[in-house]
Amino acid sequence: MREYGKPGDTRCADRDTEESTVYNGAKAEKQRIRQEIRMISKGLSPEYRREASREIARKVLSLPSWKTAKSVMAFRSMPEEPDTQALLEAALLEGKTLLLPRCLDSERMAALPVKDLKELQPGRMGILEPPMPEEGTAVPEPDLVLVPCMAASPNGIRLGHGAGYYDRYLAEHPAQTVCLCFRAMLKGDLPAEDTDIPVDFVISD
Repeated sequence: MREYGKPGDTRCADRDTEESTVYNGAKAEKQRIRQEIRMISKGLSPEYRREASREIARKVLSLPSWKTAKSVMAFRSMPEEPDTQALLEAALLEGKTLLLPRCLDSERMAALPVKDLKELQPGRMGILEPPMPEEGTAVPEPDLVLVPCMAASPNGIRLGHGAGYYDRYLAEHPAQTVCLCFRAMLKGDLPAEDTDIPVDFVISD
């Protein structure tokens, strides 16, 4: 059973000048790419988003890891992300334990079980989240984690919004990870920092 009331580990190591330069360079490059991706995203038509989301969902549902997973951590998609509604419904229909993220504070999130999508409520960042379970409720670890991104590269590096929620979560909850990314947001290479956790697979349309 996981405990969600403990503060996160906020230790940080001293860096020498060279490491600091690399770190700051990666941060700046990430911000530049985020701006580029936002412009690309604005140009995607609703028709493209619908068709691409269907294709991504089809590929996820055909994965052996999806078929064998008893518990799946997914995410409620934002408008600029591949639509995950079909995947959420499929997980529940197939009798899997569906886990969705809930922000606990400015650094940590938990993956909590959902039995009915109607029980989701707006959370800290305006995204629909599951309610906190009753005290003492055992929450299973995910067998498969579907991960959102702003951009991703074929080698498994993903670019998020910069809050680091998923990197911190995945560092503590090892599982097979699949990043969902529109083809228009794929990049040949992306900058990475020591705290970035690569995903196992990147699925696109």
